[in-house]
Amino acid sequence: MIRPGSDPAAIAEAAQRIRAGELVGFPTETVYGLGADASNDAAVALIFAAKGRPSDHPLIVHVASAAQVADYASEVPDFAARLMAAFWPGPLTLILPRRDGVAAAAAGGQHSIGLRCPAHPVALALLQACGTGLAGPSANRFGRVSPTTAQHVQEELGEDLLVLDGGPCTVGIESTIVDCTRGQPVLLRPGVLTCAQLEAACGQPVLDKDARSAVAAPRASGMLESHYAPNARVRLMDAKGLQTGLDTLDSKAKGPAARTGTVAVYARSPLRMNTNILHKRMPEDAALAAQQLFAVLRELDATAVSEIWVQIPPDAPEWDGVRDRLNRAAADGSPPTRG
Repeated sequence: MIRPGSDPAAIAEAAQRIRAGELVGFPTETVYGLGADASNDAAVALIFAAKGRPSDHPLIVHVASAAQVADYASEVPDFAARLMAAFWPGPLTLILPRRDGVAAAAAGGQHSIGLRCPAHPVALALLQACGTGLAGPSANRFGRVSPTTAQHVQEELGEDLLVLDGGPCTVGIESTIVDCTRGQPVLLRPGVLTCAQLEAACGQPVLDKDARSAVAAPRASGMLESHYAPNARVRLMDAKGLQTGLDTLDSKAKGPAARTGTVAVYARSPLRMNTNILHKRMPEDAALAAQQLFAVLRELDATAVSEIWVQIPPDAPEWDGVRDRLNRAAADGSPPTRG
């Protein structure tokens, strides 16, 4: 059932369900989460079961403020504290050393834990009402397109789940993840925050996840090669490759209707195409493209096309998060076509 997140009674009911060991769908600025009491391992197990997610794949724990970090982390390096001060509440997850005996199930059994303070009034109201951190991965089946509206959550997980409606997500892709367990910041998953922004805030270089280290990187949410995938096959192409593909479809079609329902296109560049092709225009602005990305993939997928052709995002830092999600969505399809 969907309840308005602006309703104090709905927040109170959701908090009561969390304390009772149940699951609740809730909005954040990034995507909608599937929440459970992070300190209740049995409740956290319900998340893994509902999503079909491997139990060793760690969850992000949402907290109401930086003051709550000490409940879950045994240590906060100075550079991590600076990142919190700069970007919390906001779309940044920090991987920190986990306190012994705390939130082991949410951490996937690791000695580290991912923590984030979301910048959404409904999420913060729920966290404050619960008085505990919420384990909260995206509220969708494991590996599928993340939800950015309450309706998306209901479509994925059914009407029995209480979902707090906070409107469409304003960021639209999952948080940036920075590993803070190895003595220096390491970017594990890009989001809307760029490396330059992170480095300016923490005062030191942010390493790439593939940088050499004597210590292996911890597992983190959203790091599988294939992820965020619709049912349709996603293919990434540059503008030339898209146009060539569309021209080839035209030459093979025996009539205007022959192409209907086969391919959908999501692109920034103007393209010549048959009017029967479903086409959505990708914004030129990276932040707007991130906000719309998952909703567009869901919309195109709902038409039952067999393939979604997407123009490769620009090679610029502000597009890193969108490019990461699209590369993972297309991981089971063909490699990018570069004309």
